[in-house]
Amino acid sequence: MNNPYATNSPGLEPESDFSMPNTPSVAQAANDLRAAAGEKIKDLSAQAANLKEKAIESASHFRDMTTEKATQFKEIANEQWGDTRIKAIELHQTAEDYIREHPTKCVLGALGVGFLIGLIVRR
Repeated sequence: MNNPYATNSPGLEPESDFSMPNTPSVAQAANDLRAAAGEKIKDLSAQAANLKEKAIESASHFRDMTTEKATQFKEIANEQWGDTRIKAIELHQTAEDYIREHPTKCVLGALGVGFLIGLIVRR
């Protein structure tokens, strides 16, 4: 019977010990693979170093930007706090002046507000 999987190649017979003429040896193939892997590792190492450099540069840029923004926010907050403080002092002065000019109105108003608060709390 004719075997469809059989080949007429002389080097692939079981008796021929799987060696083919004019082909590289297994050791040579392994050395070629090692060399290729070494080159690939060098390429990947270079790429990793480049990515690390870019990440450090980006992190430094981000840190500088956030520090600058934080400083700006701090300055704005200090200005706002100063303005608010000045307005509070002016309001306090105005309230004192009004109370000195109209003491009767203020006392009666305070009594009325106290009475309303008492009614609300009692419920």
